[in-house]
Amino acid sequence: MQMQRWELKYIIPEAVALALREFVASYLEIDEYGAHRPNLSYSIHNLYLDSDDLHIYWGTINGNKNRYKLRLRFYADNPNPQAPVFFEIKRRMNDAILKQRCGVQRPAVEAVLAGQLPQAGELVSQDARQLGAVQRFVELSSDLRAYPVAHVSYDREAWISPHDNSVRVTFDRNVLISPEFTARFTAEMDDPTPVFGPLVILELKFTGRFPDWFADMVRVFGLRQGSASKYADGIAVKGEHHFLRDPAAGLKKTQLGLAVERRQARLSRLAKWLGRPGFEPA
Repeated sequence: MQMQRWELKYIIPEAVALALREFVASYLEIDEYGAHRPNLSYSIHNLYLDSDDLHIYWGTINGNKNRYKLRLRFYADNPNPQAPVFFEIKRRMNDAILKQRCGVQRPAVEAVLAGQLPQAGELVSQDARQLGAVQRFVELSSDLRAYPVAHVSYDREAWISPHDNSVRVTFDRNVLISPEFTARFTAEMDDPTPVFGPLVILELKFTGRFPDWFADMVRVFGLRQGSASKYADGIAVKGEHHFLRDPAAGLKKTQLGLAVERRQARLSRLAKWLGRPGFEPA
């Protein structure tokens, strides 16, 4: 379990991101994983789980309190085919984030997705908190009968504090989403759709108080905070029916009293950011 942290998001053009990079470099260091890569970035892949009626997705669209996401994170840049997969629960309460994460050896992942707890030797770390995290993941996914529904990938440029993990700034580019109902853990995506186009997702992450230089940066660059969910916005853009194993049953459920108006408002906001007059999902 990580400490509660704050996570503020901003959607910005590439030119602003490059100017911000120079500003941020005065306070933070580039993450070692991206230091020698093109555009100082490394690729992240998340496999999101959800229920037949996309309960987690709709919880984000409706702005439900105490909502969470279930995802499996892996890194395609790692050449080791046995590289671990990280089971993650990401909870949000307003802007506060609480994340539980457990690394599991790849041969054991399929069994965990089926509801079995891994053996101690199948965990990346023997820390009891990691076992607690995967136990809670199994509980939540079992209660929802959740299964893989979406593969989300993006390139991350991360800046970290040289002293501790209390401050972190990330720039996420080339966000793509694709339906994925299996756990292949490959960078390959079937029919990927760009979520935010050429725009960049800036995230300011911190524990404790809001750093003074964050405030200076927000003021100097005229940043306007907003919401940017790679998973929920991605599904809204591409269309919910692409992410349902049983489209007829799933659409029937999602039409019963759910805030479709809020989804349309989210699409309108994305269209405005992308400089389009408006668009409908595929």
